Amino acid sequence: MKNRAVFLDRDGTIIEDRNYVYRIEDFCPLKNSVEGLKMMMDMGYLLVIISNQSGIARGLFSESHLNQFFHYFNDYFNSRGVYFSGIYYCPHHPQGKIEPYKKDCDCRKPGTGLFLQAAAELEIEPALSYAIGDSLRDIAAGNRIKANTILITGKTEAEYRDYQEKPDFTARDLLDSAFIIKNNSLQ
Repeated sequence: MKNRAVFLDRDGTIIEDRNYVYRIEDFCPLKNSVEGLKMMMDMGYLLVIISNQSGIARGLFSESHLNQFFHYFNDYFNSRGVYFSGIYYCPHHPQGKIEPYKKDCDCRKPGTGLFLQAAAELEIEPALSYAIGDSLRDIAAGNRIKANTILITGKTEAEYRDYQEKPDFTARDLLDSAFIIKNNSLQ
């Protein structure tokens, strides 16, 4: 049997988006992130981060810096009972300054490369899963893999009618997202 997962964007979804977050002193979890993630885990979902990290291609920080940040990030959440089954990131950007990261790729959202890699490695069935993020590129990637999508925003679904990519649901934060998942699985 395939696993169910919640594919999560990092910046603006789990932690504050402070433009190219890679320094530990810039780590700031969003309100209700721990509670929401724990609730998702308790419902049997694997937690998988899928994140664009173009700051590497732009020369703002190295993969080593990012890995140090993710180590701290993991320690913080692990100490609160939240465990990520995988952390996947795209270091590329077509206008990057650093070779070999300067390229267009399928792993950069809205591409689905990292989602498909995670699904293969962790035996995830995307159709039984959710993709949660704070941008329409997160939603576009989730839609392309046929996952249920949740947009973290203060807007309502009606305000996205003019966009080509539409979320299945909108939520205030990860705790609100967890209740959406719980209510949707009961139907």
